[in-house]
Amino acid sequence: MSHETQAKLVYMANQIATFFKSQPSSQAVQGVATHINKFWEPRMRRQLLEILEREENGLNPLVVQAAPFIRKPEPASTP
Repeated sequence: MSHETQAKLVYMANQIATFFKSQPSSQAVQGVATHINKFWEPRMRRQLLEILEREENGLNPLVVQAAPFIRKPEPASTP
């Protein structure tokens, strides 16, 4: 994954977290996860989960808290 792709995914995930941060904590965490599960294609979710594995990932803490609730897509198939 290119640095540009990673930066864009981090930016988008942080924007979602910013939207939900005014809600109570548990609702905000579920809101972030639900939004990502509903609107992000499997490839994007897979890449976000890879980013989440890194310690210095630049993600909003709300995205990190939502990580366990983000559905992990099937591994990418290779022809």
